[in-house]
Amino acid sequence: MSYGRAPGSHKHAFRIVQTGLAWVPMTDPQLSRIDGTSSARRHFRYFDYVMASFVAILLLSNLIGASKLAQVGGFTFGAGILFFPVSYVIGDVLTEVYGYANARRCVWMGFFALIFMAFMSYVVVAMPAAPDWGGQAAYESVFGSTWRIVLASVVAFWAGEFVNSFVLARMKVWTGGRHMWSRTIGSTVFGQAIDSMLFYPIAFLGIWTTHQVLMVMVTNWAMKVAWEAGLTPVTYAVVGWLKKREGAEVFDTDTDFSPFAKSPQV
Repeated sequence: MSYGRAPGSHKHAFRIVQTGLAWVPMTDPQLSRIDGTSSARRHFRYFDYVMASFVAILLLSNLIGASKLAQVGGFTFGAGILFFPVSYVIGDVLTEVYGYANARRCVWMGFFALIFMAFMSYVVVAMPAAPDWGGQAAYESVFGSTWRIVLASVVAFWAGEFVNSFVLARMKVWTGGRHMWSRTIGSTVFGQAIDSMLFYPIAFLGIWTTHQVLMVMVTNWAMKVAWEAGLTPVTYAVVGWLKKREGAEVFDTDTDFSPFAKSPQV
């Protein structure tokens, strides 16, 4: 499939700004169009802050609520769904503003951070508790995730985030940078589907009933996509703010989309 852009689309990039309660498209001639290779070599002013936010939310959402089964209004879902989708929103911002190569660096950073968190949790929980300390059971219930949950978290995150970034980057080229809402939501549909299809069966199949696994998997996927759609105005605002200050519009026309490709050095 060809992902060529419309003729002259680099001269008519669209940015969304909020005017009262309406969202109106505006051209922004101040943004310079760069390709994926150039973005990987370029130093961006706010990239490190966005990456740090991405990793922090990823770790916290996996540490708190990942294994709790909650029920609100008759819907059963994993409690971590309330905050984990925010990492996907930030992932969308990373790919949209900084390009796939920079987003790939963040995914690998989050991947290794998850592994270290799991290793640290295992070591600390396994250490003998002091005889007069009575919090070991509670500590294990919070930080003592089983190997299946750890494996599911790492695998699902890795696969889901790369699918999310890939779909968004390709759709951006395909649409010539227009209709950002379609690629943020569209990439989440695919990325969260992969994430949910991997995480819940790996973590809970055989512990929960098959019906529970399927119900939670589908419900969580739908809620995550709805969450992403609901946060679209926030995504537009953050992307617009960052693009204006970074002064660049990245199109991954020459990017190697392999998760294992080495990014060009700055």
